[in-house]
Amino acid sequence: MGKKQILLNAFQMNCVGHMHHGLWTHPQDRSIFFNDLDYWTDLAKTLERYLFDGIFIADGLGHYDVYKGNLDITLKESVQLPDNDPWTLVSAMAAVTRHLGFGITSTVRAENPYAFARRVSSLDHLTKGRIGWNIVTGFIDSGARGLGDDGLEPHDERYDRADEFLEVAYKLWEGSWADDAVAVDRKNREYARPERVRAIEHNGKYYRSNAVHGSSPSPQRTPVLFQAGASDRGQAFTGKHAEAAFISVPTIEHTRELSRKIRQAAVNAGRRADDIKVFGGLAVVTAATQKLAREKYEEYLQYASSEGNLTHFAGSTGIDFSKFDLDEPIDYSVSNHIKTCADFAADKQLTLRDLLREKTLNLHYHTIVGDGVRVADEIERWIDEGELDGINLSRVVTPGSYEDFGQYVVPELQNRGRFKTAYGEGTLRNKIFGSDRLNERHPSAQYRFWK
Repeated sequence: MGKKQILLNAFQMNCVGHMHHGLWTHPQDRSIFFNDLDYWTDLAKTLERYLFDGIFIADGLGHYDVYKGNLDITLKESVQLPDNDPWTLVSAMAAVTRHLGFGITSTVRAENPYAFARRVSSLDHLTKGRIGWNIVTGFIDSGARGLGDDGLEPHDERYDRADEFLEVAYKLWEGSWADDAVAVDRKNREYARPERVRAIEHNGKYYRSNAVHGSSPSPQRTPVLFQAGASDRGQAFTGKHAEAAFISVPTIEHTRELSRKIRQAAVNAGRRADDIKVFGGLAVVTAATQKLAREKYEEYLQYASSEGNLTHFAGSTGIDFSKFDLDEPIDYSVSNHIKTCADFAADKQLTLRDLLREKTLNLHYHTIVGDGVRVADEIERWIDEGELDGINLSRVVTPGSYEDFGQYVVPELQNRGRFKTAYGEGTLRNKIFGSDRLNERHPSAQYRFWK
């Protein structure tokens, strides 16, 4: 049996400053052109040229106003503000590519399952089955206030709402139209067979719906489902619904532990451990030689914004670090935001001095620096010892980070038999799992029209 093939996504966001704050000021970074469609279509073509499996586009409704209680640093450093709707990019990027997949983020609280399901099906049709959805339950208070709430719902209740949202969506995607409902019979003037289309019914705690799905069955029906929750409740949700889990990977030991927990959660939900692919978030700075890669990294550090990174981390944890003295203990248990960020900081007992001690490219993801051989060595180690299936490659400088990876690392991984040399055919799910549709172990199967 050969070595595991590594899956590869580009990790992006429809904004200037995503994860590596301050790097937008680097003269080679083009993220300031994120409002231009050419920026995205050029990026899509670059990613497909280097055989990336997909582009994973993050999104977070709301903005980071926790640090110092305002948006000053968020605006000055463009810490995910402004940020545009990621779904608007898909059609254009799909039009200039044939194989690249799209994992697009949407927050459950901001959507209605009836309207959202139609949007996703429409894009699955237009892309010939290349759509994935990164399910987010929301973690920013300002986003909740923007939607008219006083603040975020309690952490676990957000997942309860998401469970029900998925139930409605499954009914629409899987249960409203039969596979043979569309006849396109010109002679008998019958485009769709009425007896093969039915309305779904749902009356729950959070949602009500009684309607026919607005789209006919798309190539995948349900999009490929991504999820990034790593709390206990998040893992249970992931184990039940997700096909791909996205995790932060501060250490290999932490990564291996979390990978095993996620796969066990799938087993606990009546699925198989290999029903879920686990992706780790990594950043890479690479060049033709070790020396050049190190010099590039040191150069990037000169543009990094420590306060921008701290603003992001404050928004992720919900803790205003500006209220603490440099060495004062911080109580991370008050967080109602991303619990894994808070838990990791609590485990390390990180103080404000710790968070500011060392200038870094970001406070969320491990960074690998080196030539193609060294980076490939490290990625293999994270994949094998961390028990990952793939990586979400965070951009440091865009598009340079992806071009460098494609030029120096992809050929090395290919030579080792760890990365494909050509795309397979078919939908995004088929490329990853060998089937266009979700398997019978997935909870969506119970709602199928044709079962």
